[in-house]
Amino acid sequence: MERGPRGSTAMEVSADGVAVITIINPPVNSLSTDVLQNFKENLDQALQRNDVKAIVLTGAKGKFSGGFDINAFVGYQSGQQPSKPGFLSIEILTDILEAARKPSVAAIDGLALGGGLELAMACHARISTGSAQLGLPELQLGVIPGMGGTQRLPRLVGLSKALEMMLTSKSIKGEEAHSSGLVDAIVSSDKLISTSCQWALDILEHKKPWVASLYKTDKIESLSEATEILNFARAQSRKHAPNLEHPLACIDVIEEGIVSGPRAGLWKEAEVSGAIIQSDTCKSLVHIFFAQRGTSRVPGITDLGLIPRQIKKVAIVGGGLMGSGIATALILSNYTVVLKEVNEKFLEAGVNRVRANLQSHVKKGKMTKENSERTLSLLKGVLDYESFRDVDMVIEAVIENLPLKQQIFADLEKYCPLNCILASNTSTIDLNLIGKKTESHDRIIGAHFFSPAHVMPLLEIVRTERTSPQVIVDLLNVGRKIKKTPVVVGNCTGFAVNRMFFPYTQAAILLVEHGADLYQIDRSIANFGMPMGPFRLCDLVGFGVAAATGMQFFENFPERTYRSTLVQIMQEDKRAGEATRKGFYVYNDKRKASPDREIMKFIQKSREISGVNVDPELKKLSDKDIVEMIFFPVVNEACRVLAEGISVKAADLDVAAVMGMGFPPYRGGIIFWADLLGSRYICSRLEEWSNRYGGFFKPCDYLTQRAAKGASLSSPLEPAKSRL
Repeated sequence: MERGPRGSTAMEVSADGVAVITIINPPVNSLSTDVLQNFKENLDQALQRNDVKAIVLTGAKGKFSGGFDINAFVGYQSGQQPSKPGFLSIEILTDILEAARKPSVAAIDGLALGGGLELAMACHARISTGSAQLGLPELQLGVIPGMGGTQRLPRLVGLSKALEMMLTSKSIKGEEAHSSGLVDAIVSSDKLISTSCQWALDILEHKKPWVASLYKTDKIESLSEATEILNFARAQSRKHAPNLEHPLACIDVIEEGIVSGPRAGLWKEAEVSGAIIQSDTCKSLVHIFFAQRGTSRVPGITDLGLIPRQIKKVAIVGGGLMGSGIATALILSNYTVVLKEVNEKFLEAGVNRVRANLQSHVKKGKMTKENSERTLSLLKGVLDYESFRDVDMVIEAVIENLPLKQQIFADLEKYCPLNCILASNTSTIDLNLIGKKTESHDRIIGAHFFSPAHVMPLLEIVRTERTSPQVIVDLLNVGRKIKKTPVVVGNCTGFAVNRMFFPYTQAAILLVEHGADLYQIDRSIANFGMPMGPFRLCDLVGFGVAAATGMQFFENFPERTYRSTLVQIMQEDKRAGEATRKGFYVYNDKRKASPDREIMKFIQKSREISGVNVDPELKKLSDKDIVEMIFFPVVNEACRVLAEGISVKAADLDVAAVMGMGFPPYRGGIIFWADLLGSRYICSRLEEWSNRYGGFFKPCDYLTQRAAKGASLSSPLEPAKSRL
């Protein structure tokens, strides 16, 4: 069945001869192929009609346009033929709209992003509301502005400001856009169209300047100054995004327009844009963009028509780092929160952590001091369960101690209302074990936040076979309100994120005990794009947490865990990671990490206990080898998570890896990245290492079956029995 048109434009001609063309494609009036085709038809008609003197371009329902339709990128990457190079940027926007003998004005409200702003910049003037957002965020998706933005923005706001806006993908508000020269006037929403229409007529009557922004030169520096600014931007880009080529390509395109003229710049932009859409980086970032938006759609749950219940009051058990972070996230979204601790000292510390989190927001200018105090007033500290009798949800956030958690859940069942959601923030422990001493299995659910909970964007929602669909829908809604990206997974040790990544540190320790350089491993993994390497991460979370988490996996997956005494030996030397200023690294007063010359004695002792011999080959590992030996076991475990139905969508694991563990988004997530390399290659490497170093590397059945057929890991050969 053929789909209907995706969006359109409408044109109305006023009595004074102004054609108002309105973009209509909810929710953000994106520029789909249908919209752009319809726009061209309306534009041609307006230019040909004798009763039309001028043109105003706007968007329906208070939004100008959120930009080019990203669905089109997927089509192009799948083999659909894009329009010929320069069709939009040169033929339509430059040679028809900007070159027209009838003036055009963009009336901007809400959003003018990406292609939306590029369309507006081709008009002869721009009128905006003060709250409108304007920007060119294309680099976030691995592409460059492709509708003339690389040429017009520098000519409107100056080269430095344009580079800042494009390379950071940050939008600016209407007021700043006005002061920087991007828009010509600021008006209220109710006067936007009338002011824009009059402005267009004033241009026609030479009362306002008739400006083709492509040919403006007053904001462009001399060639020598421009070259210096561009080279500085290149150096910054290489420093902050060393694995990304498209920011450098964007700078090259901007430079072409300055050196060879704007029209040459447009042709260069068209050429580079077409090629860059097919890059792995663009494919990866577009995949993550859609995958993030798909996590809240859970087959068999969100399609049941259930309406989320209203959650107003939430209780948190435990005011430590995680509990206080969760409390912060909730009160920032106007939830009333009860925070319980075991004594006054711990309670005061927990409330102070929340206060410090809010003060940090004030210092960063994210909220006023008055707002901070009002927000903190939503928090109440308690030492017993009496205040739990009217709460809608409880989140347990105590240490990973099973008997303690079991006792807490037994107590919660006694004090909380019968419809209260009972959630645990456990990162590894099976929820069925936590709820073993209760009769409330239908309302027990995992709400696994990542540290710091008020900052990290992922919320791992864990359901058991008995968790009610209503409870899942309720928690999905809470996650959305506190601005988290939720991923719903099944119940097992480690769930999805920690389960996938438990081989991450173990692989690193295996390599070190067999002869690889510890600090080279961390450098290689950081160069790959992770926030830090596995040993630096172990120092950050602390050896106590690492050891406790590791024990869960040793007990549940003994056949594929690498047993080492390295962390234990270091703990005996009073090392616990960054908190004690000594771990795999040593730390100064400012917590700056430096390699520790004493580390080899611990590694040597661990080798002796494990009976491991040094492999000379591992001393010569390349960065590529290290990345593969660290991450292919993670891919292998992710395959098991899919095979067991812990996650029903590979894309959810990609989002979880990116948002929970810091896997580089420009690599598309753990499964997407693996599919770019190919299942056969990954399987053959794991088999090679398994023969040499043991069962830790042995590929699972899910992986070997797909490798045998050359199939991707993201598309199952047969449906897995879902734990969902």
